[in-house]
Amino acid sequence: MLTMASKFRIALVQLAVGVSKSDNLARAAKLIKEAASGGARVVALPECFNSPYGTKYFPEYAEAIPGPSTDALSKAAKENNVFVVGGSIPEEENGNYYNTCTVYNPEGSLIAKHRKVHLFDIDVPGKITFQESEVLSPGNQLTFFNTPFCKIGLGICYDIRFPEMALLYAQRGCKLLLYPGAFNMTTGPAHWELLQRGRALDNQLYVATISPARDDKASYVAWGHSSVVSPWGEVVATTEHQEAVVYAEIDVDYVMEVRQQIPVHSQKREDMYRVEDLSDLDGVE
Repeated sequence: MLTMASKFRIALVQLAVGVSKSDNLARAAKLIKEAASGGARVVALPECFNSPYGTKYFPEYAEAIPGPSTDALSKAAKENNVFVVGGSIPEEENGNYYNTCTVYNPEGSLIAKHRKVHLFDIDVPGKITFQESEVLSPGNQLTFFNTPFCKIGLGICYDIRFPEMALLYAQRGCKLLLYPGAFNMTTGPAHWELLQRGRALDNQLYVATISPARDDKASYVAWGHSSVVSPWGEVVATTEHQEAVVYAEIDVDYVMEVRQQIPVHSQKREDMYRVEDLSDLDGVE
């Protein structure tokens, strides 16, 4: 049974991702080491940390798990004695492709694997059209893991837009949600921070988002701005769009303090509301 510590330091690695997988892995390992030296106990990487983001890249860079990229994560976790949340990689299994996050404990053991549940299929006329489902298959489960600090829930990018998922994590005891993501130059300025603050405030827990650094020459340009938001809905750590390591102190006791001050989670919501069928009323379709 884990003995919980009330505070710990997290590091978000806003990695500059290029076309060379080996360079991406080496750069990630270097920055994980830097983050551990900076006192982080949990280090998180961005979505598609080993690969450029894009449907044309997923099959080319995809790996089985375990494979070279996840072996590098396991090694980095063990060498630096930290939990490593491996952003995501394109995963191949039985001819299907997934957008998958793996998590390793300080012994280098795989303790969680999350496949992106909600695929990024959008069409904003004149700005961006993207269809992950052209190549990827969706995951179908919640994923959370225990640490000596708290229980942590995982989502990947578009998963953050679905409040039910975050609520289910909160109901299962998570105090921190991690969303490796690669919002773009259309949705990033409009929704990135807003969604983080909404998920944190609604569920009275910490939310951390980890983006790749921005590459204006890439076919898909990431917004950046990796951030940590508190249970009060405040942005407590963030950065701009360049490669960076973002540090934040996570105070698990503060989660409970906020929940005691505004006790929305003590309400049994399913018992509070009566749902009526209004379909027979005039003007209701």
